Amino acid sequence: MKNRIEIVEDNDVVRDGLQLLINSMSDHTVVGAYISCEQALKNLDHDMPEVILMDLDLPGMSGIEGIQRIKKRSPHIHIIVITVHEDSEMVFEALCAGASGYITKNANHSRLLDAIDEVQTGGAPMSSKIARMVVGSFQKNQNSPLTSRETEVLELLAKGKSYTVIADELFIHKETVKSHIKNIYFKLQVNTKADALEIARKNKLI
Repeated sequence: MKNRIEIVEDNDVVRDGLQLLINSMSDHTVVGAYISCEQALKNLDHDMPEVILMDLDLPGMSGIEGIQRIKKRSPHIHIIVITVHEDSEMVFEALCAGASGYITKNANHSRLLDAIDEVQTGGAPMSSKIARMVVGSFQKNQNSPLTSRETEVLELLAKGKSYTVIADELFIHKETVKSHIKNIYFKLQVNTKADALEIARKNKLI
């Protein structure tokens, strides 16, 4: 029985190269190769992949949203992110969304095939830096008074993002951001951004 692999990558050269490599292996076969998450989701039930190689910078739906939707529908599918953004926040978000690990686009052929084998045996291919970020996220205070959305807003504030940028990134109105910040200040009993961030960091809320 061959391992069923699906590829979601909008770069023709990269996609064709991956397809050629995987199909050249006796124990793997590419069941679908797509340029967008929309196409992959449409064919998911037909293809029945065991592993998906997923780019993050895609036309239309982002790779991160694609990962969330695929994992919701088929939690058993292993998703490996293929990315140029090594050790980035984006890779971390992809792992939080449900990806099993990642490899860089310039990784050699044997590293890619090892990563596929690794996720199927319960492993998680990633760098130590990204692994530390993942572990750090689990160490956040589980008794936080803040909602997950308020935590997201506060984390973006901590990165120096403006209200407008936060609204854009979270797909909410600027007024909603202001409302979340008001609630954060109230819950943390502070009046300034600096105080809110200080308390949040001290209590591992972010």
